[in-house]
Amino acid sequence: MLSFQEKEAIIAKFPELTRKEVSMGRVNYHFEESLHEKKIVVRHLHENGNGFVYVGKLPQYEADKKGFINIRDFSAEEMEEVLAEAIRYLSSDPAGEPVDEVWVNREGTQLHLKEENGYFNLYFKENLEEGFGSAKEAHVYLNEEGFRLQSGGAR
Repeated sequence: MLSFQEKEAIIAKFPELTRKEVSMGRVNYHFEESLHEKKIVVRHLHENGNGFVYVGKLPQYEADKKGFINIRDFSAEEMEEVLAEAIRYLSSDPAGEPVDEVWVNREGTQLHLKEENGYFNLYFKENLEEGFGSAKEAHVYLNEEGFRLQSGGAR
């Protein structure tokens, strides 16, 4: 587990986040340029290393009902990845853009999920592999098959 100081050092790599002290020695980090109602990216980071990151409705995370995940046991790499994804999510138009995502598994296989005429089609290279009625349905399938949304998301 990363210490409080190690987590703060990672968060400091994101200059767009503003540190705000809250009660009981905890710290929040805000993203003031958020296009969403939510501005808190890191909530209640505590000296014991516990804390939460807002991931909203990102499909690769199982967030609580408020959109947060616990980062207590995150590695440095996981911490950087979730912060980058949270900022990217809060930088996107909440009304939504058409889905255009790249998903990758541990072997490096890439699948491209693209919204086309109200359907969510999954491609391997140029070949249509599967079609879904909703992005959520496609995301569930991809997660179950061991794929994660690639950093950067769209291609």
